[in-house]
Amino acid sequence: MLAATPLGDVRDASPRLVDALATADVVAAEDTRRLRALAAALDVEVGGRVVSFYDQVETSRLPGLLESLHAGQTVLLVTDAGMPSVSDPGYRLVAACVEEGVVVTCLPGPSAVTTALAVSGLPSDRFCFEGFPPRKQGERQRWFAALAAEPRTCVFFESPHRLAATLADAASVLGEDRRAAVCRELTKTYEEVRRGGLGELAEWAAEGVKGEITVVLGPAEPREGPSMESLVAEVKQRVADGERLKAAAAEVAQAAGVSKKALYDAVVSGG
Repeated sequence: MLAATPLGDVRDASPRLVDALATADVVAAEDTRRLRALAAALDVEVGGRVVSFYDQVETSRLPGLLESLHAGQTVLLVTDAGMPSVSDPGYRLVAACVEEGVVVTCLPGPSAVTTALAVSGLPSDRFCFEGFPPRKQGERQRWFAALAAEPRTCVFFESPHRLAATLADAASVLGEDRRAAVCRELTKTYEEVRRGGLGELAEWAAEGVKGEITVVLGPAEPREGPSMESLVAEVKQRVADGERLKAAAAEVAQAAGVSKKALYDAVVSGG
């Protein structure tokens, strides 16, 4: 059983989470100290056996947890905040359960991804989650380049000490005016949401930022491609310069992102 935990405000804990903490046979926690603190804040006593379940031990813990599940015990998985398996431990356990036919359920609740998306003021009808950007600058710039034409809003996490460099790279690759929102300390006392262009946000972050960070990147502005008439004219010119029709049509179509057959047919038909 997966269970979402509060991002910061303990009052966001659901009654089902409280009940699960009290009744589960095994509680697998990303940080057992945080689990104890959460239970104390909720005034609930963890009734079952508590085991640590963080990135470095996730794989080694799987056999024992699967053994408990096969024995008919209830295993509850919680992470430090938000939904397990979303850039947190959990995916491997769920995948193993699915592979072995073990039923997996989820107690829904807080998620930094959807919370940030909701308050960002950016389009939310279509979005994607990209995890954490690469730490090295070159890889990070290539990562952003892959999002240059992304038509969906993108959500990603970043550490506070890398945020300024990440936003600066985003601005240089995607343009300073690309809209974004930086959500800091969601649901906590010092919650802050900064909205604006990437250039503006990079300047703000350069002064130093603290806390848990979720970034929401607005979708790329749709671009109008070249007209079919102009593409036909380009192919005809290349043919006149000595290229074969099929080869010229294929190259021009690929560069423009249009159907090779459609462009070829348009040239042949005199379009």
